[in-house]
Amino acid sequence: MIERKAMARASPVLLILLAIVFSFATYNLLTTIIRYRSTGSLVGDNSDGMFLTDPIIERPKNVRRPGNSKSKFHVALTATDAPYSRWQCRIMYYWYKKQKVMPASEMGGFTRILHSGNPDSLMDEIPTVVVDPLPSGLDRGYIVLNRPWAFVQWLEKATIEEDYILMAEPDHIFVNPLPNLSHGGYPAAFPFFYITPAQHENIVRKFYPEEMGPVTNVDPIGNSPVIIQKELLEKIAPTWMNVSLKMKDDPETDKAFGWVLEMYAYAVASALHGVQHILRKDFMLQPPWDLDIANKFIIHYTYGCDYNLKGELTYGKFGEWRFDKRSYLRGPPPRNLSLPPPGVPESVVTLVKMVNEATANIPNWGEAQ
Repeated sequence: MIERKAMARASPVLLILLAIVFSFATYNLLTTIIRYRSTGSLVGDNSDGMFLTDPIIERPKNVRRPGNSKSKFHVALTATDAPYSRWQCRIMYYWYKKQKVMPASEMGGFTRILHSGNPDSLMDEIPTVVVDPLPSGLDRGYIVLNRPWAFVQWLEKATIEEDYILMAEPDHIFVNPLPNLSHGGYPAAFPFFYITPAQHENIVRKFYPEEMGPVTNVDPIGNSPVIIQKELLEKIAPTWMNVSLKMKDDPETDKAFGWVLEMYAYAVASALHGVQHILRKDFMLQPPWDLDIANKFIIHYTYGCDYNLKGELTYGKFGEWRFDKRSYLRGPPPRNLSLPPPGVPESVVTLVKMVNEATANIPNWGEAQ
């Protein structure tokens, strides 16, 4: 575990000035959301070239203690109604239910935030809240841009009993019971090796100005997996949404960050609020690069797993044995997938076994998708 130190306290005068500026920005944000509801347009007046931020959050005096009944977290993931998303959500929800009841788990409720705008066939199977997608064309084909907007809407309309939220994704499988890894005002996050704010300082500074602090305040994370206080996420989410849109509007930023743009936006938005994360490498493993599952909590099966019959990895080349979620874009994988050949790492073997167990026990597998 890598812990991040808190930022130094700013002077009272600076905090007062920031509060005035951020209060004005918050008013503009609320006006933007209200305008969207009444006119269907999310785009406000961007003539000043600014993005919206909210007050900086300081570390609370009383932080969570292990065993506190309020340490449970609500599991929330964003999803679409596409078959590719639906079958992953069904497997994810199956393992959530199994791990939730284990002694070491601190999981609370579960919500699939469906940002397709309409109910789908899984409404009775998975607890779901339907929210609106971004206005047509605003995501420019980058569907992940809907994620922060989905969280903004869900946080506003839903009644969430837990004090903490885990932001998760459909291609997550809970391999072990997950405790609350955060600590009060310090959320817990997984550090991604490809999120490198310091290497892109010239771009990051467009959205995180020098007066806010060193670029190292921007954590090497995305929004998922993250366990965070609900009240913190309520403040960060609108900023995350606006920074995402600003980044997408900037050609240099869009080109540099590509498919991880929204991840950088969350990291920057958190830093703008003075929030730094506890970085937990044990939060998640990613086959085929991570080999074992001991003391890990989530399997993220975003990468394809290709092996020859000798059990040797052939990444980048179709293997004689393979499992890749992208092989099932139009429908779910069949039940009883073949297991990897001998010599393949435990992480990959476990992934396939867990997929097989879920598909064997989920009713009407493939029929409702």
